[in-house]
Amino acid sequence: MTSFKESSSSSSSSSSSSSSLSSSLYVGIDVAKATLDLARSDELKDVQHFDNDAAGIAEIVEHLRQARPVMIVIESTGGLERPLLAALLDAELPASLVHPGRVRDLARALGILAKTDRIDARVLVLFGQKAEPRLTERASRARTELAELVNCRRQLSMTLVQQTNRRGSTVSVSARRSLDAIIAALEKQIERLDRQIRQLLDADDDFRDLDRILRSVPGVGPTLAATLVAELPELGKADRQPISAVVGVAPFADESGTTIGQRRIRGGRSHVRNVLYMATLAAIRFNPIIKAFAARLAAKGKRKKVVIVAAMRKLLSLLNVMARDRLTWQQLNVVKKLAVAD
Repeated sequence: MTSFKESSSSSSSSSSSSSSLSSSLYVGIDVAKATLDLARSDELKDVQHFDNDAAGIAEIVEHLRQARPVMIVIESTGGLERPLLAALLDAELPASLVHPGRVRDLARALGILAKTDRIDARVLVLFGQKAEPRLTERASRARTELAELVNCRRQLSMTLVQQTNRRGSTVSVSARRSLDAIIAALEKQIERLDRQIRQLLDADDDFRDLDRILRSVPGVGPTLAATLVAELPELGKADRQPISAVVGVAPFADESGTTIGQRRIRGGRSHVRNVLYMATLAAIRFNPIIKAFAARLAAKGKRKKVVIVAAMRKLLSLLNVMARDRLTWQQLNVVKKLAVAD
């Protein structure tokens, strides 16, 4: 069993002097609310501690500028990591934001069962070395702002559904009045966010053009378009299979020997996938391409859930091509061919 000890232990043959730094240096930073723990692949026993504030982040950036690591691995921690990540990307340092579940899976596979901030920082180093995660691209201020507005709208929409459902099962008149006030306030805030999102999209030429292209597709409304613009920067830049994996609609094989299990989707960006799911339900009814595609699968006896996921993947692939080639729905060749066939 592999383990990390909290106490000092003997170092490996790798040197910790600055003269030995090379492109093979990996860094892991565990992010907590008040502190940042930094581990390096060339220093097995020492973990450096920094305050999670502007001064501590500036100190880390300066330290890593001198170290010149090949990768800096940070876990997604619900937003606590954003100031650090932004500072690293602004300094053009190679940072990678990774899902904590994947990191924990690696730790368990290596027999690292204990969990502390210092151990987590070392595990992040191992994850960078063994998994080689994709480097995070620097997002523009406009995209960051748009992503936060879209995320806030999504959270308020979920709360609105919860409060509306609660009102339906509430008997007390006073309680219903309170819920009515909450629902009215939520609806007002969502409308305000919709206006802000629209203004932000219209203020950026690239955003406005991509939004126009996406919304030309039957079944794609303003919510999906804004979500894709804000939270899927890979759209139009990646091939069909990678973009499906990013969103989490790519089926993974489940085979062993002569046993062939049913393929299942997993991972990916759940927020994007959830919005894509709702749009696909509309597209199956009103989009001629998706409707015909879903009908063919249903005629083959595919289960409804399988049909919907396949339609999600098909719709995403079409949107990816349109974003890549800057084509509206009316300009897409497949639509022209369908029109001729009809």
